[in-house]
Amino acid sequence: MRLRCAVLDDFQRVATEMADWSAVSDDVEVVSFTTHLDEDALARVLAEFDIVVTLRERVPFPASLISRLPRLRLLVASGMRNSVIDHAAAEAHGVTVCGTASSSTPPVELTWALLLGLARGIVEESNALRSNGPWQSTVGADLEGRRLGLLGLGRIGSRVARVGLAFGMRVSAWSQNLTRERTDEVGVELAPSREDLLRDSDFVSVHLALGDRTRGLLGPAELALLKPTAYLINTSRAAIVDQDALLAALHEGRIAGAGIDVFDVEPLPADHPMRSAPRLLATPHLGYVSQANYRTYYAQAVENIQAYLAGSPVRRLP
Repeated sequence: MRLRCAVLDDFQRVATEMADWSAVSDDVEVVSFTTHLDEDALARVLAEFDIVVTLRERVPFPASLISRLPRLRLLVASGMRNSVIDHAAAEAHGVTVCGTASSSTPPVELTWALLLGLARGIVEESNALRSNGPWQSTVGADLEGRRLGLLGLGRIGSRVARVGLAFGMRVSAWSQNLTRERTDEVGVELAPSREDLLRDSDFVSVHLALGDRTRGLLGPAELALLKPTAYLINTSRAAIVDQDALLAALHEGRIAGAGIDVFDVEPLPADHPMRSAPRLLATPHLGYVSQANYRTYYAQAVENIQAYLAGSPVRRLP
């Protein structure tokens, strides 16, 4: 009897095209789901599946869901970090959890797409051109000589920094454990404090992992430190920035704009205030969505399934 494998949130309908699933087709029936499902719907739909492939952290797997999936034996997450899977519950129910590699290049590129789109009014000008609107209605913000402040200087932040330097920007960085040795290595300045970085920067970009120390790191008081001409970019995790405080800053014109790829609820409900906020360039969590990443995710998902069926080690999450 063939096992059944569910591939979740295949919005673009490409999961079966991005990898060769024939290696497991004799033993596994693969079913792709192209719409997002809530927990109750997942419990009903996945009750007959033995394997689930989930994309990044789009779908939470709390204990309450895992306990309702009696056949589930293998849960494959894309990437090697997933905060929305209850690993203890999975272990208690005999579910093996594994992951895949994930490139940091796509979120670096999207960060700069958002930053440049904001700085040069790309969306407004393109929409005006297509609708026979005014010919030139914005004046772009320059990058050369401006300060780019980075919250986090890890794999992604350091690569964002190097692009900023190539644009002739003055780049500084801050995080709680950041050292001068690290900033010297990347060739940027170490900000004396989070407050100094926010106060001095023309563009602030968030590149921190979400944890107890970073949740709500940018609240009303911190956002109030930004210049009225400053832009905020967040391609990391929504919970690092207080969403209500950000909406208030945008509506009141206390910052020039924000480029946001991550949200407190995903996909965004139709009536979510982020959909209509002014001064906002928003994308639907595209940071990791690229052809190269998808090929890696699904190819290594197949490899994990093969290994599991053969009784060999899978790529377990840390």
